[in-house]
Amino acid sequence: MVAVATSRAPELRAGQVAPPTRFKNEASARLRHGSAKIDHLIPFFHRGDPLADDVIEVMRALPKGAGFAMLREAAQRGSRAVPGLPRALARLVDESEDVPRWVDWGAIARAGRMFFRAGPLGGVVLGSGSIVFGYLSPGGNKPLVFSGRLQEQAAARLDETARFVQAVAREGGMRPRAEGWQITLRVRLIHAQVRRMLLDSGRYDVAAWGVPINQHDMAGTTLLFSIVVVEGLRRLGVPVSDDDAEAFIHLWRWVGHLSGVHPELLPTSMAEARALGELVRDTQGEPDRDSRALTRALLDSPFQHGRVERRADRAFAERQSAIGTFFCRALHGDDVADSLGLARSPLMPLLPALRASVQAYHAVVSRSAAAERRARRIGEKYWDDVIKVGLASTTYDFGLPERLAGLR
Repeated sequence: MVAVATSRAPELRAGQVAPPTRFKNEASARLRHGSAKIDHLIPFFHRGDPLADDVIEVMRALPKGAGFAMLREAAQRGSRAVPGLPRALARLVDESEDVPRWVDWGAIARAGRMFFRAGPLGGVVLGSGSIVFGYLSPGGNKPLVFSGRLQEQAAARLDETARFVQAVAREGGMRPRAEGWQITLRVRLIHAQVRRMLLDSGRYDVAAWGVPINQHDMAGTTLLFSIVVVEGLRRLGVPVSDDDAEAFIHLWRWVGHLSGVHPELLPTSMAEARALGELVRDTQGEPDRDSRALTRALLDSPFQHGRVERRADRAFAERQSAIGTFFCRALHGDDVADSLGLARSPLMPLLPALRASVQAYHAVVSRSAAAERRARRIGEKYWDDVIKVGLASTTYDFGLPERLAGLR
């Protein structure tokens, strides 16, 4: 288990907040990004999600499962339709139904169409790109390490993420009371529950890592699902237009808003997303042992889908793992892949041909609206099949965790 570091007492200017020790390269970051941006960012390491945290406190005082059941009903029917709904739960639902004036439903629909049009490559970028990118942070990955979920249930966790992203990208999925909207609220409470359990455990080093699932890391998650996806698709040859890219940022700005991310940390454009991403990258440490363990669990997840005792099944899982390694190198580059301990992939010489094929395919798709619709339907079916396989042995109701395996 991760060792708890000793706290430090840095010299601070009057009114300045101490960053956690995970915050690296502060001097050079101040030179590159400006002290004002650094001073503005640091306090967010120490902030959780007050509204969701209040809801968890209320739920803890209710009979087991009662609060979550009330919240699900309120999310489906509205807070006024649930008699006796506690004030904190009603406030969460009511505020989530209050759509800000900046939300552009046309842009959100466009973002979903772009994502489904990318087809299986969207899944590739999500798994080998976004998720692995999140593992790189030696501070941000600690809640996952303590939860134990990726090491124990990597395949199930991947399926849950796929289910969430599919629901978010669906046409109308992020409108109030729609499926993606409801799942987003439940994921928000999962994070609050994990935050509370980690703080209660006495084993989480806030001085080193900041508050568990803090505002800084929540904002980073919106970047993983927005700009990292856009840039990953482009790297694999998908021609994401500037308008589609901006629309995708807009979609995840709305998802981030519903997830409890502070408005000041939600990029409104690709330029802002890129600037925040560079600031986060410049101030995090090198990938650590946990980064490598989480990535290894992800790449080994094909072995967790069903039985692999048969030689043919094991060979298939080995091929899937090798393909995942290839895409990790393709999306992150050799330096990052080496830092994660990934083997060199013999498939790398095929990358230029893959990009050319993807570009040629999308050139055909772009020639007519009918071709674009067909490509989108193919992508939607791919995601339906991914979820169908994932749901074959379980269900995903995004309920609150009752324990963290890593704290046993």
